[in-house]
Amino acid sequence: MSADRFLPGLVFLCLGALAARAIGLTVGLNHLLVAIALGFVLANGPGVPDRLRPGIATHKLWLGAGIVLMGASLTLEAILEVGATVLFVVVLVIGVTIVVVETLSRTVFGLAERLGSLLAAGAGICGVSAVVAVAGAIRAREDQIAYAAATVLLFDAITIVVYPIVGELLGLSDVVFGVWAGVSMFSTGPVVAVGFAHSEAAGQWATMTKLSRNALIGLVVLAYASYYAQTGDGGRPSIRLLWAEFPKFVLGFLALVVLASAGVFSPAQQTAIENAYNWLFLLAFVGLGTEIRLDELRTTGITPALAVLVSLLVVSAFSLALLVLLF
Repeated sequence: MSADRFLPGLVFLCLGALAARAIGLTVGLNHLLVAIALGFVLANGPGVPDRLRPGIATHKLWLGAGIVLMGASLTLEAILEVGATVLFVVVLVIGVTIVVVETLSRTVFGLAERLGSLLAAGAGICGVSAVVAVAGAIRAREDQIAYAAATVLLFDAITIVVYPIVGELLGLSDVVFGVWAGVSMFSTGPVVAVGFAHSEAAGQWATMTKLSRNALIGLVVLAYASYYAQTGDGGRPSIRLLWAEFPKFVLGFLALVVLASAGVFSPAQQTAIENAYNWLFLLAFVGLGTEIRLDELRTTGITPALAVLVSLLVVSAFSLALLVLLF
């Protein structure tokens, strides 16, 4: 596969990142949110030309690379300072989210069991990635996967706008806002974006919290596979499937945290790495914006969206109240 086919899209991501930084500095807006807006305008205005698609599709790679490099700016001491509390909140909120979505889907909105499970996994763990992983384990239909994925993307788009506004209005601290975004929003990209839109520290806490959620995807897939296997209508997830869906940038992130804790990086090197991951995030978020397409969001069924909306309101309020109490 020729690298030339990626070049036009990569050039667009770079130009978009430069434009986002310039606009942010000029008008006082957060440059990461501007980057998402630029991608959104392209996708929903003239549309993404075919020649740009391969390069733009690499935006998930740049997001993962940025998260890995961010590990160099953190230490185990800083993480462990409130790590046990954050882990407790993560596990509790995942459990509450899955129970609330499953209950609403089955008893209030009358959705099919598997569709409810896909929505619960997407809301509880890591968005579309969790939807796809669980779908393979429970043998969900293609239309159910499509509905669940579209619903997750809808709320990714909404929370990117709403969370920064709520955080500003409530005057949330960096730790509270970052962990709140990390435990209650759905997909990794939007979580990182709104975290860093609030502050550098909030972005770091949002990312760490979200990574801890992502790392639990294997347990959730196994739990759902076991449940549906008891009904005689589920599949058995293989080690290959679990490894394929596991977010491997978590391992890279942890490796750099260990190196930073050992004092491997000088202050100058850490500054350079921080600058590098900020630019990688800009590239990633320009691409992320192109995935928010209004025509696809309009196809989302109203009932799945209502179930997830009620769940999001409940879980967001619960997790925020819990975090304010703990921190």
